[in-house]
Amino acid sequence: MAGNLLEDLERYLEFGEADALALRSLHEVARPSFPAVAEAFYARILAHPGARAVLQGGESEVGRLRRTLLVWLDQLLSGPWDEAYFEARCRIGRVHVRIGMPQHYMFGAMNVIRLELERIAEEHLAARPAELAACRRALAKVLDLELGVMLHTYREDLLAREARAERLATFGQLVGSIAHDLRNPLGVIETSLFILRGRLPDDERARKHVDRIGDQVAVANGIISDLLDMIRDRPMERTPVELVEVLAAAAAAVARPAGVGLVAEGLEGLPPVDGDAGQLRQAFVNLLENAVQAVSPRGEVRVAGRAEGGEVTVAVEDTGPGVDPAIRNRLFEPLITTRPGGVGLGLALVKRVAERHGGAVSHEPRLGGGARFLVRLPVRA
Repeated sequence: MAGNLLEDLERYLEFGEADALALRSLHEVARPSFPAVAEAFYARILAHPGARAVLQGGESEVGRLRRTLLVWLDQLLSGPWDEAYFEARCRIGRVHVRIGMPQHYMFGAMNVIRLELERIAEEHLAARPAELAACRRALAKVLDLELGVMLHTYREDLLAREARAERLATFGQLVGSIAHDLRNPLGVIETSLFILRGRLPDDERARKHVDRIGDQVAVANGIISDLLDMIRDRPMERTPVELVEVLAAAAAAVARPAGVGLVAEGLEGLPPVDGDAGQLRQAFVNLLENAVQAVSPRGEVRVAGRAEGGEVTVAVEDTGPGVDPAIRNRLFEPLITTRPGGVGLGLALVKRVAERHGGAVSHEPRLGGGARFLVRLPVRA
C-alpha cells in the first residue's frame, strides 16, 4: 500500500529524476540556512494564538520541534523519496491527529516553508534562470507530495481513531457496569480464603488448592484493574524520566525461562523524556512479557534504543513466530489477542501510555522472523 500510494502521487505530480537532481542541488546551498528557516517557521506559529495553542508546551515544545524540522528539511531536499521517506511522512500525519492539529494550519505552515526555500533558491540561482525555474518546479512538486502523504495518513488515522473511540466508549460502559459487580464477589472469596487458611489442618494438598484459588483471584483482580485503566484517565505525574532505569525496572519485573535471553543495547546515554515513570514502566513490562511468551521456552528478546530528530525510539523485538497478518491492523485494540488465555489488554495499554506521553507505538515484522515493536517518545525539552 505504501509503495503504491507513493508511486501514484509521484506519477500524478510528474516527479522524476530531473526534480530529484534539482532538489539535491538546492540542498547543497540551502542547508546552512535551515536553522533560519526553522526560526521563521516557528516564529509564525508562536505569533498565531490558534496555532500556538496546538503546541501544548509553547516555546519549550518549539525548542524540541525545531530540531525535528531541521531533520525534515534535510530529508525533504536530499531524498531518497522512497518507502522509508513515505513512512516517515506518514508518522507526521499521525502526530497531527494525535495533537489535534487543524489541517488548515498544516497548509499554512507548508506555505511558510515554500516561501523560505524559494527565497533561498532565488538568492543563489538568480543568475541562472533555467536552474531557478527547474528548482521552483521541483520544490512545488515535493511539497505537494508531502501534503498528499500527510493528508492521506491524517484522514486514515483520524477515521481509525474515531472508530476506536466509539468502540472504547461502548467498551467503557460495559466495563464500568460490571467491574463493581465482579469486585464484590472476588472480595468475599478473598476474605473466605483468609479465614480458611487459618483453619485448615496440616493437609498440604488442601493448602495447595487454596493457594491456587488465591492466585486466580489475584489474576481476576488484575484483569479488572487493566480494564478500568483502559477507560479512565489516571493523572500523569510528569517528571524527567531516564529510560535506561525504566527499562531495567521493567526487565526485572518480567520472569524469563532459563532458555530465553535478554539483550539490551543503545540504552545508556539516551536523553530523558518528560513523563510518568510508573506508567512507562508498565508499558515496557507489557511489551517484554509478550516478547518472552512469544519465544518461550527458548529464544531471544532484544531491547534497543536510539535518539534522533528530537525523539527517543525504543525497539522491543523477539525471535518468536511473529504476529498473525490477519490481526496486524487491529493489534492495539482492546480484547485483540492471539495468545491462548490472553485477554488482549497489554498492547492497548501500551498504546494509551505512549500517546498520553505525546508519543506512539507501532509494529513491524522483524527481519529473520519474529515481531518488533517501536515506542517513540519526545525528548524532554
